[in-house]
Amino acid sequence: MPMSGIRPATQSGRAPRRVLGFTLIELLIVIVILGLLLSLVAPTMFSKVGSSQRKTAMAQMQMLSTALDTYRLDTGSFPASLNELRSGNTPGWDGPYLPREVPADPWGNPYVYAAKAEDPAKPYSLLSYGKDGRAGGDGDAEDIVFQ
Repeated sequence: MPMSGIRPATQSGRAPRRVLGFTLIELLIVIVILGLLLSLVAPTMFSKVGSSQRKTAMAQMQMLSTALDTYRLDTGSFPASLNELRSGNTPGWDGPYLPREVPADPWGNPYVYAAKAEDPAKPYSLLSYGKDGRAGGDGDAEDIVFQ
């Protein structure tokens, strides 16, 4: 009674050789299926990148705002530049107010900071020019203003 998985011997006394692996047509079919799946999934995933970069910029600006407010509480005024959050010689300075260097926005551009905002109701202005690094723009290039 033959056991499963054991092949009967051929006339020469050896078991027939089993060919392992995939054929070229099987590989091509798998590549086509993967390509189709990627073409359906990739646009959805890449559309999320822009919104996540905008959210990252807002989170970083929130962190910078907290550091600016703490600086003002310690010194009585806002710094002239964001670099003063890391090192300063203003009386009352008790920093550094940021754990690392001032971050760039998610597109690699510096945040735009002004100690005196154009709006008198705001003590300072903080914004990112978006993906293009220039004022104005639409979509990913739209300015992100911290409120």
